Amino acid sequence: MKVVVSAGGKGTRISSVASTIPKPMISICGKPVLEHQVECLRRQGFRDFIFTVGHLGQQIQDYFGDGSRFGVTITYYVEREPLGTAGALVALREQLKEDYLLINGDLIFDVDIGRMIRFHQQKNAAATLLTHPNSHPYDGAIIEADKDHRIIRWLNKEEDRGLYENRVNSGIHILSPRLFDRFTKVERIDLDREVLKPRIPEGDVFSYDSPEYIHDMGTPERYRQVCEAVKNGLPARRNLSHPQEAIFLDRDGTINVHKGFVTRWEQIELLPGAAEAIARINQSGYLAIVVTNQPVIARGECTWEELWDIHRVLQMKLGEKGAYLDDILICPHHPDKGFPGERSEYKIDCSCRKPKPGLLLEAAKKYNIDLTRSYMVGDSERDTLAGEAAGCQSVRIGESGRFESLSAFINTLFDYEKS
Repeated sequence: MKVVVSAGGKGTRISSVASTIPKPMISICGKPVLEHQVECLRRQGFRDFIFTVGHLGQQIQDYFGDGSRFGVTITYYVEREPLGTAGALVALREQLKEDYLLINGDLIFDVDIGRMIRFHQQKNAAATLLTHPNSHPYDGAIIEADKDHRIIRWLNKEEDRGLYENRVNSGIHILSPRLFDRFTKVERIDLDREVLKPRIPEGDVFSYDSPEYIHDMGTPERYRQVCEAVKNGLPARRNLSHPQEAIFLDRDGTINVHKGFVTRWEQIELLPGAAEAIARINQSGYLAIVVTNQPVIARGECTWEELWDIHRVLQMKLGEKGAYLDDILICPHHPDKGFPGERSEYKIDCSCRKPKPGLLLEAAKKYNIDLTRSYMVGDSERDTLAGEAAGCQSVRIGESGRFESLSAFINTLFDYEKS
């Protein structure tokens, strides 16, 4: 599979870090961003690269040459005038006869691309976008997908969003040539707004969601965060080809204030310090994954859409404070019968309702998690028993727990690990 790297960005928001070099040439721990990308992909078997360059592009060509010094082959498409984020792909049509990988040139990442390719091929997708949560969903486009991972909604930052999930386009794509069948003229084209978003009704644009490390250098502060992460080896550790560590979190009474059964999004109120604690998890090597019993589905007190609205608001409130969840796994079952409006298909004795460990085992399989190096944190005995059954270290918080809050535990854990 060919790799096309869009390397023509000017980086106006990060000009205080580097104003005389193209954005993809910004140094991270002694190497340009582009070199980190090439090394990551070469390790996974990719050898054939095309760099699309424009602004100060000669610096990129002088540094990388034909790619032989880096163990790959690199050719260039030079934009004599700006072609947006997709015009060059039309110009390269004759070289891109098969599905190809398209990557924004300002990203630091370490992703198991093989997993993404298998997903793309299974879906027979025209386009697969690698999506993920991030700490600033409010200033970028939001992607929403259905249960089959088919993208159904794309909200640009200037659009009225209402309630939304914290899922954004990472800048890593797998594209099929058929995506550009209707484009014949080489001109300025916006990939998101003119190609991908209008394609959504056809049902062949998919979201491949991943918690792996992918960050841009859009601002000086994000640049500093990326430098620190690379220095500490975080991107490589988060590659799903390696066993992961997770901190599993109960929802009610752990992240948000316990108000009985939550059936409306207006009831979501974050506990003091919970967002800050989750932000610390995000900055560590651990995944932050919610595992929650939601019998309101089986009892008929809440629809799936209402439950997703509750979780959208939870993610929005966390995102406002720079925190995010890598996943939310739900058990909708409840074995007891006799509730008005109950849904019989969910009245079963399942393997996923805590204190059983099914949700944790599902997450472990999905994300290659080493449960013995992971934690289950909650405010009830059900949570600790589920963690123990899964092989995790269990931590109870709240009035009956060892720690008074999630924040108290996370601060203790990370301060100890740091020392």
